[in-house]
Amino acid sequence: MRARLRDRLRYWFDATMDRGTPALIGWLGLASVVLIAVVTGLVVLLTDEDTEQNGGWPGVAWMSLLRTLDPGTMGGDAGGPLFLGLMLTVTVGGIFIVSALIGVLTTGLEARIQELRRGKSRLIERGHTIVLGWSEQVFTVIAELVEANQSERRSCVVILADRDKVEMESEIRRHIPETGRTRVICRSGSPLQRADLELVSLDAAKSIMVLPPVGDDNDTDVIKVLLLLNSRRWKGTRPHVVAAVQNSANTAAARLAAGETALVIDADDIAVRLIVQSHRQSGLSTVFNELLSFVGNEFYPYPATALAGITYGEALNRFDLGVPAGLRRASGEILVNPPMDTVIAADDDVLVVAEDDLLITLSDTPPPVIEPAITSSPGRLPVPDRTLVIGWNSRAPKIIMLLDRLVEPGSLLDIAASRQPDDAFRQHLENLTVGYKPCKPTLRTSLESLGLEGYRHIIVLTDDDIDSERADDHTLVTLLHLRDIAIRSGSPYSIVTEMNSDANREIAQVTKADDFIVSTKVISLLLTQLVEDRNLYAVFTDLFDPAGSEIYLKPAASYLTPGTTVNFATVVEAARQRGETAIGYRIARHSDEPPAYGVFLNPAKTAPLSLGERDAIVVLAEDSRVAVRLPAAGDGHVAGGGTAETSALP
Repeated sequence: MRARLRDRLRYWFDATMDRGTPALIGWLGLASVVLIAVVTGLVVLLTDEDTEQNGGWPGVAWMSLLRTLDPGTMGGDAGGPLFLGLMLTVTVGGIFIVSALIGVLTTGLEARIQELRRGKSRLIERGHTIVLGWSEQVFTVIAELVEANQSERRSCVVILADRDKVEMESEIRRHIPETGRTRVICRSGSPLQRADLELVSLDAAKSIMVLPPVGDDNDTDVIKVLLLLNSRRWKGTRPHVVAAVQNSANTAAARLAAGETALVIDADDIAVRLIVQSHRQSGLSTVFNELLSFVGNEFYPYPATALAGITYGEALNRFDLGVPAGLRRASGEILVNPPMDTVIAADDDVLVVAEDDLLITLSDTPPPVIEPAITSSPGRLPVPDRTLVIGWNSRAPKIIMLLDRLVEPGSLLDIAASRQPDDAFRQHLENLTVGYKPCKPTLRTSLESLGLEGYRHIIVLTDDDIDSERADDHTLVTLLHLRDIAIRSGSPYSIVTEMNSDANREIAQVTKADDFIVSTKVISLLLTQLVEDRNLYAVFTDLFDPAGSEIYLKPAASYLTPGTTVNFATVVEAARQRGETAIGYRIARHSDEPPAYGVFLNPAKTAPLSLGERDAIVVLAEDSRVAVRLPAAGDGHVAGGGTAETSALP
């Protein structure tokens, strides 16, 4: 029985010790009280004279307390041997207790600091943007959110990822040294765990972005995070959620998991559409990158109160700063490039392409339009295409099937890859004839054997079967060979290529390819736009859908007399007469100069402007059959003074 009691007491003592630093401090405090009480009692009982000289038992207790806390206090003591011995006892005991207390406090403080460094503390914020997950896309997202919140007094972006907090903060500082008024806070935890999600104050957030993590099974993680968010009991208004899946087959499941209020983007489908549209009109990816980025021009809603009663066509030249692109009805309906006779209601919003919503202003008087410069010369009739696809990946069948919907009957597409792909998709083709040519894309002799001079468009696809960085390296080598062959042979083919990393895209600019499609960056920009304004989803859906209004770069000569000095207001009027909305132009001689590559959106309405044969107008249109390909500087046909090439478009 005695042994059992001793074991139970020890178990109780161990259990209290397991409670951490507060329990240890409590035990040390209790030991101090016991030591002081015992010594005080012995002094009072055994040394009457010394007790009276030191103020009775309260004075002795006070002396014992001081000696426990400060051993040096004993140096001036006077009294009998027994009294001094008891004071020495309390002093020595105090040395052990205070030393242990210092050790406990130091250990507890270090543990707390380490806990803070691990990012496990609960966040207390309101109106913040939460990013769940970590990948290379996070740097683009943060940079865009910092740019978007420049006009805000204070803003906060919170990152929750299953990584070390200090490591995340270090990486963010390295990529984005200045964040302005935006505070970036990192928390370490798995977005797949409900307890970790609660660290970032979900209920008080403005919006939530779910980034796809790195790995082959990333869509599964995104879907589980969406399920956790959708099944959570929210307090108050639920923040809007945006996410992206990489595999189109997972889109339906992800949208079901996310619920009706969340937005799920099909990243694979958008990449395919952008590749197809860009390969047929050079410069389109640059236009999309600017419209999706908060650096430069983007879409803003502008209250149409002052424009009520006039038509959309009449409103096109009523803005001093900003270019109208569509309407947002009070019912929420989005109209991109609506019919020119559409009447604007007082409760509508005009969708305006502008650098900032604060810069949008109406003009007192419409700018002058130079009518004699407007021409109605028809574009060239569409002809069958010859396209070469170099490389193969999971997106290639979708690219080919979408191309089949856009090209003229009798068009040809050849696949140049190291092995012949599965041709199951061919049975769905109507306008394209698809062939195969064996090729090793990184070998110049293999590329030269393809007869490149016979193609008008070349698409270079990245290899899914190898590491993304290595795949970009192979693409760079292929692009250099293609560009050198074009210069030496004078072949006027356009080149559009995929890149996995935006950093590699910057390196690849030396190859002077017509367009680089970095799908991860495009998706990051799109998610950031939707995090800030979910109503833009309908706008971008329309722009990426061939059935709606799309962005085209059309030959300037189809709108204006080449070489005539006009202004952009005249360009807007020329497009209006065709039922189109002009939002900018592209200068061919600047098509190789980053970062704009000759593209100018939302230019000044009255500034002098002269566009030549090779220049293009950026328009929003329902349907277009002719678009311009701007030759890159250094192409053989440019040096020889050749004219611009045109190609059929949907």
